[in-house]
Amino acid sequence: MVTATADRIVLDGLDEATYHAHPALSSTGARKLLSTTPAHFRYWADHPTPRKRAFDLGHATHKKVLGVGSDLVLIEAADYRTKAAQQARDAAYDAGKVPLLPDEVAKADAMTAAVLANPYAAALFDPERGRPEQSLFWTDEETGAPLRARLDWLPNAHGGRMVIPDLKTCRSASRGHLSKAIYDYGYYIQARVYMAAVRALALADDVAFLFVFVESEPPHLTVVRQLDAEALRAGHDSMRRAIDLYADCLTTDTWPGYGSEIEEISLPYYAARQLEETL
Repeated sequence: MVTATADRIVLDGLDEATYHAHPALSSTGARKLLSTTPAHFRYWADHPTPRKRAFDLGHATHKKVLGVGSDLVLIEAADYRTKAAQQARDAAYDAGKVPLLPDEVAKADAMTAAVLANPYAAALFDPERGRPEQSLFWTDEETGAPLRARLDWLPNAHGGRMVIPDLKTCRSASRGHLSKAIYDYGYYIQARVYMAAVRALALADDVAFLFVFVESEPPHLTVVRQLDAEALRAGHDSMRRAIDLYADCLTTDTWPGYGSEIEEISLPYYAARQLEETL
């Protein structure tokens, strides 16, 4: 059994830096652990990566829809080609804020309006029905591993059924694109981790999870999607593998990479055919 534990608790208003610095396994950590090696995961966890500009628009939209999150800073420039604009951008990052150019502010406003114009999304994020950015901590019953999840939105607990919404930005909200994104980014694992968190804290008898996707380009179409049974099953199995692996590494304080033994290695499967064509 793992000796480290995490209290079964919901924290409101916990700042992002403190949450992300907590050693408990998160949904993002579980996806990282499964997509790389424990050694890569350990390095990633110990060396937080700096913010990427690619995420700024998503952060801004979350802030405007949910009402909480990192402060937004308007950079009065057309782009970041000038030294002054670059310095203002970097100063915002250093202060834990999100820098935005004027056209990005306009886009975030349009995306927010599109989300709130969708009747299902508007109802899911209704301030009267829940709270934004809630941090949940609990302990896995099977392994004793400490776990955590930071929900975009936690509906008010009334017993019975709880529907958890999660806001995502995307290039396209078409069925094919979203299906690929849900797999590529491991969103199906995230869904199961969040559902497990609500169940572990006994906040509801039954839990459902809904994605709210909004396109990052006009007309910023917004859709609400729910995973099917097969995707949820895959998410549960992947979540379980990640927790078990994390618990084992934590217990033994061993974070293996690719192995230390000398092994044979072959050419890729397609090499033989390509080599034959050159003869």
